Amino acid sequence: MEITRRSELLASGYAPSEVRQFLRDGRLAPVRRGSYTLGAPPSQPELRHLVAVRAAVPDLAPDAVISHVSAALLHGMDAWGIPLGRVGATRSRRSGARRGAGVHLRAAPLEPDEITSVDGITVTTRARTVADIARSVPFEQAVVVADSALHRKLVTVGELDGALARCVRRPGSPAARRAIGFADGLSESVGESRSRVAMTMAGIPAPVLQWEVVTRSGLSLGRVDFAWPRFRVVAEFDGKIKYGRLLRPGQAPGDAVFEEKIREDAIRDEDLRMTRWTWRDVSPFDEVATRLRYLLR
Repeated sequence: MEITRRSELLASGYAPSEVRQFLRDGRLAPVRRGSYTLGAPPSQPELRHLVAVRAAVPDLAPDAVISHVSAALLHGMDAWGIPLGRVGATRSRRSGARRGAGVHLRAAPLEPDEITSVDGITVTTRARTVADIARSVPFEQAVVVADSALHRKLVTVGELDGALARCVRRPGSPAARRAIGFADGLSESVGESRSRVAMTMAGIPAPVLQWEVVTRSGLSLGRVDFAWPRFRVVAEFDGKIKYGRLLRPGQAPGDAVFEEKIREDAIRDEDLRMTRWTWRDVSPFDEVATRLRYLLR
């Protein structure tokens, strides 16, 4: 989305009263002081945050590097449960951290090979970004980001291990090691990542991820999100987006749901017990955990 600044509008010959009128009639929408989008900003929080990042960059010090959740979104990682009210940035210095109007500026060592560029914006590298987030947010939120980065092949396990080694003496390093050690690139969505964390917290045995169900005749019924093959139990997280992914060109959502029901029946015919849950079941997870314990008894 295009961003314009008040100074640019005035330099182009627009009067302050015209800028105010543009704001009143919706032709401009404020992003931060002196910066506007042409028309309404995106409704999705993540996209709105990326607009705020682009608006904030010209106001930052030349050596400031976009970091943390702002960097994660620029790199194309998923983020869940991390506040998006402030743009994250880091300067490679010992002091000077502050929380300002719309910007959280941190002071921390940054090596040249921990800095890269995304769409012309200076940003921490993918591995450094995941490590920074894992050091500074709760376990569940950190796992979501790390799973996403691994699943989308934005980072490797080796790169994350290297980033952890560099921050071993920094605050939050043990927490980062736990979250990144738990991360798994086979987790395909925020819902699956959160479900894995919830299962662990509930004491449910770790499942096999993306397990392929094959019939006795050798026909593949596709992969299930979670499986406990020894117990003949499988499970799936049903986010709204999942059925969108299942749609073929011209296929209606209802048809995809119907086909999924037929698939589920076929899976049960293979002497597999199956359960599902949705977003509203992830937190609290008690009901699903009880169901899983019963199936895994």
